[in-house]
Parts: sequence; C-alpha cells; structure tokens
Amino acid sequence: MERSLKWRALLVVAAIVVALVYVFPSISPGLPTWWKKALPTDRLHLGLDLRGGMHLVLEVQSEKAVESAVERTVEELKFSLRKAKIPANSVSRIDGDKVEVQLARANDLDKLNKMLDDEFEYMVTEGTSEEAGRIIMILSMQAKEAARIKDLAVRQALETIRNRIDQFGVSEPDIRPQGDDRIVVQLPGVKDPKRAVALIGKTALLEFKLVDEAHSPQAALANGPPPGTEVLYQVKTDRETGRTTKTPFLLRKRTLMTGQYVTDARVAFNQFNEAYVSLNLDAKGARLFERITEAHVKKRLAIVLDGNVYSAPVIQERIGGGRAQISGSFSLEEAKDLAIVLRAGALPAPVKILEERTVGPSLGQDSISQGRNSIIVGLVLVLIFMVIYFRMAGVIADVALCLNMVLIVAALAAFKATLTLPGIAGIILTIGMSVDANVLIFERIREEIRLGKSPRASVDGGFGKALWTILDANVTTLIAALVLFQFGTGPVRGFAVTLSVGILASLFTAIFVSRLIFDYLLVQVKMKAVSV
Repeated sequence: MERSLKWRALLVVAAIVVALVYVFPSISPGLPTWWKKALPTDRLHLGLDLRGGMHLVLEVQSEKAVESAVERTVEELKFSLRKAKIPANSVSRIDGDKVEVQLARANDLDKLNKMLDDEFEYMVTEGTSEEAGRIIMILSMQAKEAARIKDLAVRQALETIRNRIDQFGVSEPDIRPQGDDRIVVQLPGVKDPKRAVALIGKTALLEFKLVDEAHSPQAALANGPPPGTEVLYQVKTDRETGRTTKTPFLLRKRTLMTGQYVTDARVAFNQFNEAYVSLNLDAKGARLFERITEAHVKKRLAIVLDGNVYSAPVIQERIGGGRAQISGSFSLEEAKDLAIVLRAGALPAPVKILEERTVGPSLGQDSISQGRNSIIVGLVLVLIFMVIYFRMAGVIADVALCLNMVLIVAALAAFKATLTLPGIAGIILTIGMSVDANVLIFERIREEIRLGKSPRASVDGGFGKALWTILDANVTTLIAALVLFQFGTGPVRGFAVTLSVGILASLFTAIFVSRLIFDYLLVQVKMKAVSV
C-alpha cells in the first residue's frame, strides 16, 4: 500500500508541475530568457468577446468562379477549334455560365461533337440550331463540375484569407467555414478595422494588358470603346489634400499574363524614396514575361489589379530574370498591403461582407472582469459550503477543486484553445460537477461509517460504490460536450471545449487526488477517524 501511495503521489506531483509550467506564461507579465529557450511560452488565448476585435461574416460569390471557369473554357475552345481546323464565326460566354459556339459550316458539327467528347467532357450540349447554313450550339457546365468548382472556390478563399491575415500580423485569428459559401473571421485585438477589411476583401487579380494607343480614351468614353478594348481607370489620391483624380486608359481586353506566376512580392524603394512593389516570377512566368516584353518594345504595358490601373510604363527593352514591379503613388502601408495580397494569391472569387462587428477593448475588459468575478464568487461559495458541511473531507475536496482549476487553465494553454465568455460558463459548470462527484463519495463514506466499518474500510467502500455513478454521469456529459463541439459553432464550441477539459480534470481530481489524500492520512498519518 505504501509503495502504491508513493507512486500515486509522484504522479500527482508531476501533473501539478506540468500544469504550473503551462499556467505560468499566462499569469506572468514577462518570461525569463532561459524559460523561453526550454519551456512552453503559449499563453491562454482569449476569444473575441473577451479581448475585443473584429467579427466578419463573408460570402464567397462562388458563381463568379464558375463564370471564370467558363471564360477559360471559351479560350480553350477557340484554341482547340483552330487546332482542329474547324472554322467558327464566334465562341462566346452568354447568360453568365453558358457558351455559344457558331460554326461557319454545318458539316463540321460531327467534328465539334467528337472534340467536345474528347477534350471537354465536363460540358454538356443544351441545344443545337441551324440558321442560314450556320450551326449554333449552346453548351453549359455539368452540375457536378460546377458544384466542385464552387466548393473549391470556398476552400481556396478560406486558405487565401488565412494566409493574408497571418502576414498581416494578427495573433490568434479564428477563421472557419460556415455553411456552403460563407466564412466567419474573428480577429482579436485588431486596431485598424478598415485596413483589415480592405486586405481581406481585395480580390487581388493581377493582370498585364497592352494599352491601345491607336485610339483615344476620350473618344472611347464618348462613343464607346472599339471592339476588343475596354476603358479602365487609374485612381490616385493626394495624401496631403485628399483630392482624388481618375485617369482613363483604353486597354486591350486580352490579358497577356496574370498574377498566377508570382512567387514573391516585396516592398522596395526607388531613388526618390518612393515605395513600389517588386515581383518575383516563377520559371514559366519569367519566360512568358520575357516573350511579352520582347514582342512589345516601345509599347505601354498596363499593370491592372482588380480592374484598376496601377501603372502603364513603356517597355524600353526585353525584360528577363523573372522580375517585374508595380509602381504608383503608394504610401508605405498601401505598398505593404499590396505585397501581402500578391504573396498570398488572388481570391478565386469575390467575397462580399455580410456582417461586420467591432468589439471594443473596454467591452472585452468588462467581460473579462465579470467572468473572473463570477468564477471567484462561485468558487469561494462552494469552498465555504464544502468545509461547513463536510468538515475535514470538505477541505480535501477544496484542495482537489483548486487543483482542478489549475489543470483546466493549463490544458487550455497547452492545446492552444481559445477561452470565450461561454467557455467561462463551462468552467463554472465544471466547478459544480467536480463538487458533485465529491459529494457522492462523501455520502457513501458516511453510509459506510454508520454501518460501523473502520475508517479505511469506509473510505474504500465510499469510493468503490460512488465510482460507477460518477463515471456514468460524467461520461454522458462528456459525450454531450463532444457533440456540441462537433456540430456547434463559435460560442457553443468554446463552451464545449472548457466543459470537456473540466470533466476530465474533475474525474482525475475527485477520484484520484482525493483518494490519494485520504490514503495518505489513513496510512501515513494513521488517522483514527474520518471527519465527514
């Protein structure tokens, strides 16, 4: 018995030491250097409702991703028709997600159908008609393929937004999908909400297009742009006066290159100490950019981001080495944010902000104070009640309960869980459940004493008879908590996390630690009676 007592005591001491190691960073304003090198430094993470920050609900407009995929299919169809020598009057996207193919000759219909079966199996024919010897075929994307693209767009948007926020420097962000096409973003401690929203919502579609210098932008604005061109604007804001100017550019619609080849983007400065964004391209992008600049020397190449012209420099010579740059009237922060979104990649589809809430730090501090006070008041009342009602056994229960609190905080810090206001409610509920287990044990011990059994036999009988009742009650609650964690969102998950951790900690302290203290008093101290 003594040997078993020693090993159990060592196990409890080890658990306490490990718990304190994880709790210390959360209660210490600063950690010594030697601690940072060898021991855990993670603090207890506070949720948005406690720390303050931003709450966003974003909707990924996934149908735009389908339209983009259809647009790419149009270009691939044009290439395949030329390769197969099938003359077509036009191939264009219509009604958002459909493709219209007009064949110049009716006898090419079989060739077209074979090509579609071989290369475009994800497209289905909605109808075919003949007009004046021409064949008009309407194609649409299979529902299964469209659903796959939408799902991929949401998952890519989630990853892209996460990358942007990580580079923005927000600590402990909470980013998760909600439903089929929504993303919930919680950013604790954000001090510049407008900048964060702009960074998250920027599509960051980077395109390189030629400027149409054969026609005037003013004439295009007055009479409509010539076929194959479009008017886009360069927007500049004077940071001193706040005055905004818009300069129209007439550009060729055809995109020569996109930002998909960008491997890195960094802020740099020119000789006038003006910020610009330096781009590094991958091997394929470097070769493509070199060919583009070689073929269009002395022409203007516009750099377009999300439909806005950032600059349109004249290509003086072939540019090799896989480097490019975006210059403009950038502030340092604007250049940094542009570099961030280009490094993280473009969103596969635009995102729409459905809900935006800002929680002030004062509200967060109020929540922390109220939650802390509720835990302290509940804990003190329970501690006093246990001592009054169960006397010496109540003191043992109080020791186990305090250890339970330490283990909960340590587990939350160790697993990098986020403590929320509902999570505090879970801790308070755990206090009650932990005491409930001790009450069951102590009542069984009282029954054994009334039967005239010795103190040691009474303790053995009390713990033995209460064990399965405690396990049944706690395991069923744990199952409910796990279900809440699996299917709940936000605050519900925070409640489920602390409740689950609290249940496991209370089982350890009520059954194992309390029993250890009783055994020590009976075996080592040789206590003659149990005060319960």
